[in-house]
Amino acid sequence: MNDARRPRDLAHLLSRLERQVVERQRAALAAENCGVEEWRVIDFLAGGGHVMNEVAEHAGITSPLLTKLVDRLVANNIVYRRIGLEDRRKVRIFLTTRGKALHRRLAAIVEASQAELLADRDRIGGLLEDLRATIVPEGIVPAN
Repeated sequence: MNDARRPRDLAHLLSRLERQVVERQRAALAAENCGVEEWRVIDFLAGGGHVMNEVAEHAGITSPLLTKLVDRLVANNIVYRRIGLEDRRKVRIFLTTRGKALHRRLAAIVEASQAELLADRDRIGGLLEDLRATIVPEGIVPAN
């Protein structure tokens, strides 16, 4: 893309890049009947239990949507809930043994999907170059 037509709107570039990544991720996760939001929740919980509002914030979804998602994950024995010890109003969620096994499978799928996407220069290379040019304008050498 020539400089005269190169988009310089960082938000637009990031949005286009995010759509490409999420589209590829959604297709890859479909093999395990898992959505992107579910993956974000499961991946976050792989590091240990969290309260619901932390999970919702990390996954980028509303609390009511997270509650429905967690209800499904509980019904499928992927996560379980525990009342907080210090504050009984807060519910913490954790991966079950089955959830941890699912996380390992999904992590491998996501990693392979991301590697394929990054190797697909025709699909994403131009967006990454536009992003680089926007973040590091020509003539400015980044410090190493």
